[in-house]
Amino acid sequence: MMEFDREILLKSYRFNLKYAADLVADIEDDLLYSVPAPGLENTPGFTLGHLVTGSTLIAQDLGENCSLPQGWDDFFLRRGPGDPRLPTNDAPDLPGKAALLQELTDRHRIVEGRIEELDNDRFFEPCQWRFSNYYPTFGDMLIFMCVSHEAMHLAQLAAWRRAFGMESSLARL
Repeated sequence: MMEFDREILLKSYRFNLKYAADLVADIEDDLLYSVPAPGLENTPGFTLGHLVTGSTLIAQDLGENCSLPQGWDDFFLRRGPGDPRLPTNDAPDLPGKAALLQELTDRHRIVEGRIEELDNDRFFEPCQWRFSNYYPTFGDMLIFMCVSHEAMHLAQLAAWRRAFGMESSLARL
């Protein structure tokens, strides 16, 4: 049986966390949920919160007993392009940047630890989920969620920055 290289996965997942933090480093809380134009409803606040939900689901799939802060699933959990709801950007109790980054960092650390301990056989087990036709194993799902899913949303956040005339974050890394 093949051996999966967890370090390749962890490098990208760690980079995504660093990139996420840099993307919002110069965004004040009063702009965190602002929508600059139609099509850019995934604001920095929503994006960070949504990535927290994704990492929480991954942690749960990896056997961790963790949950989202109260109300966060209503704000940030979406089920992909078929979900007709737009992000909530005007609720009075949306979390600020510091809370979002802390939760994202905490979830990343949990997932990283679980990936480091993951049994090689589990990585290659069949996995039934939304994209099983493309990514049929548990490891495929992990790679998609830890790398591709996060990168797609971080690209949306980079576009949001540009709509506000902000400099490229990626150029700073």
